[in-house]
Amino acid sequence: MVRRLAEVQGWLHRLYVAEPGARLRAEDLRKAVEVAALLEEVERALGRASRKRPFTLVDAAAGKAYAGLLAAKLVLGRDGRDARVLAIEREPGRVALSRAAAALLDSPVPVECVQADVADRGCWPQAPSLVVALHACGGASDAVIAGAVASGARALLLVPCCTGGGVAAAGLADALAETLGVPRHAAVRRRFIQSVVDAERTWRLEAAGYETEVVEMVAPTVTPHNLLWRARRVGEPGRMARARAALERLAEAAGAAAAPAPRLGDEPPWERR
Repeated sequence: MVRRLAEVQGWLHRLYVAEPGARLRAEDLRKAVEVAALLEEVERALGRASRKRPFTLVDAAAGKAYAGLLAAKLVLGRDGRDARVLAIEREPGRVALSRAAAALLDSPVPVECVQADVADRGCWPQAPSLVVALHACGGASDAVIAGAVASGARALLLVPCCTGGGVAAAGLADALAETLGVPRHAAVRRRFIQSVVDAERTWRLEAAGYETEVVEMVAPTVTPHNLLWRARRVGEPGRMARARAALERLAEAAGAAAAPAPRLGDEPPWERR
């Protein structure tokens, strides 16, 4: 049983349903499991963070900001340190729902919900303590990675969602599938492309200086999009060099250009001199 599940379900009902006699839908109950599991990851990241500096959590591609709001209430709000949450979402209706929910939350941790695209670097704070993105759809996951790296985020918890043409490595994956003669049967080709996309994202984070783990956050019966990227900024040169080399090999194997490895002048901000 995932810790906090009952609390998460109760708060989702209170913040987003709140109709007499109404219940959470089946999809909401599954979302509650995902949010509760992510909050455990947030708590783990919080425990590793220094208490000497304020803790800033960015809920990127936030949707209705389930993750950010409940992290503020159930994790950060119980820790006692100076903290804040910034939720970034581009869809106005979802931002409005997030702001209404934040007003009901009564959290000791301030929550700001802003309408912006995560690809807009101007909406990101400098050096956030933790970036979370729960089911950032398609290319939004790549924009979250880019934003986290460019802002100098200390840690990232990323759960990507569907993969489509807007995903940075999808074209490379398709070219590699053609090069290797992967069958065009939809299920086979789709799994292959997803694996290449997952590999490219992992190496991209490592090349940017993040020690990265990829784990199943919840069971696939809860959601097929259940992989979690745990990334922690360490800036280890050897690890970064190996990741850059892996990205280059991936591009060469596909016979196409991958997302470029970081060049001089494109280093993460903490490495610039």
